[in-house]
Amino acid sequence: MPTKRKLAPTAPAQADEAIAAICAVVRGIPKGWVATYGQVAAMAGLPRRARLVGHVLQHLDPAIKIPWHRVVNAKGEVSYTQSRNGGDALQQRLLEKEGIEFDDNNRFNLERFRWHG
Repeated sequence: MPTKRKLAPTAPAQADEAIAAICAVVRGIPKGWVATYGQVAAMAGLPRRARLVGHVLQHLDPAIKIPWHRVVNAKGEVSYTQSRNGGDALQQRLLEKEGIEFDDNNRFNLERFRWHG
């Protein structure tokens, strides 16, 4: 009877690489600038994976110190949703502290504040 070969676990390694790539890009966003989820995904080598960026940032261990608040949606807004448990309001406050100016509709000029790393 032939012996069964065990397949090497590739999915967790690929997931870890994707998380590391996303975090590396986000760490590079300078104070006072923002990048979109799609932009971070593309820069991390994960084109068209903007939702993955959002998922990774939302589920990061708080002990990991990266400027997650500098990642915004493509409309020039903070993405507001109940699943963020107030993180969206915190994000806007942190961005305002860095000089990002919001209008009365909670939007900012994305082209003015977009980082072109």
